[in-house]
Amino acid sequence: MTGEPQADCLFCKIVAGDVPATLVRETPTTIAFRDINPQAPTHILVIPRVHHPDAASLAAAEPEIAADVLREAGEVAKEEKLESYRLVFNTGSGAGQTVFHAHAHVLGGRGLQWPPG
Repeated sequence: MTGEPQADCLFCKIVAGDVPATLVRETPTTIAFRDINPQAPTHILVIPRVHHPDAASLAAAEPEIAADVLREAGEVAKEEKLESYRLVFNTGSGAGQTVFHAHAHVLGGRGLQWPPG
């Protein structure tokens, strides 16, 4: 069921404190932590505390929490002193999503090309 923690979800385990992560920010609705496989000098994930498999399902079910994820991504970029940055939401394995818990990637600290590839 969406919204409920999933026993097999890595990000739900991070939210529960069962799996360690290098936390950057926490709010009542979100957690931000450094990616363990960074694709840029700054690569931070912002996730909702509630489980939804992707950004679209999060936005449909809980738009206020989806907005919190976006707001926190901006706060992360500000705290990391990123003048330019990219926000990425991968949806589906074909788009590169490997953890099926909605999350935003905050990428910065180097020039980012377009198209992203």
